[in-house]
Amino acid sequence: MLYFLLRSIILSGVLIISTSSHARGIYQEPDDFINQAFDGHPPAARLIWLTSDIRPAIERILDHKATRLRIRYWLKDGRSAWILDEIGKEKPITAGFIIRNGKLKRTKILVFRESRGWEISQPFFTRQFIDAQLIKDNQLDRNIDGISGATLSVRAIHKLSRIALLLAKQAQSQQNK
Repeated sequence: MLYFLLRSIILSGVLIISTSSHARGIYQEPDDFINQAFDGHPPAARLIWLTSDIRPAIERILDHKATRLRIRYWLKDGRSAWILDEIGKEKPITAGFIIRNGKLKRTKILVFRESRGWEISQPFFTRQFIDAQLIKDNQLDRNIDGISGATLSVRAIHKLSRIALLLAKQAQSQQNK
């Protein structure tokens, strides 16, 4: 009896450790995401400056100060790609976004550093963002279902998707000037 109890405890510990190590990691290198976004022929990176006309909107979405002065992006044939970071619970989550015609075409978790919430990297979660766009007050035009135990990670990606759409809109208006 003691043998089976001890074996169960050890097996549970191994499962917890293996799940925790799966949670953190690089799911796709940012450079690989950009190459894939443009079929192996990415354009040169561009910069968008977080000036006084866009910074307040970004800070409202983030609910904290934006620390960056500029953000790099890639634009080609009406498609833009963005790589953004936001803190989940304690550590940054890096995500890539592809936008075309004001709509999210792809959301991909690139680097996940938290100990829990890794489920946001799964297609069942990221698919919810396909064709999402901004409406009034820079909100998404749809509800995004959360994941139990991953609330802060879900919020981080929700915020980043809104920021990517807002930045893409800003970049497009700058290009049309």
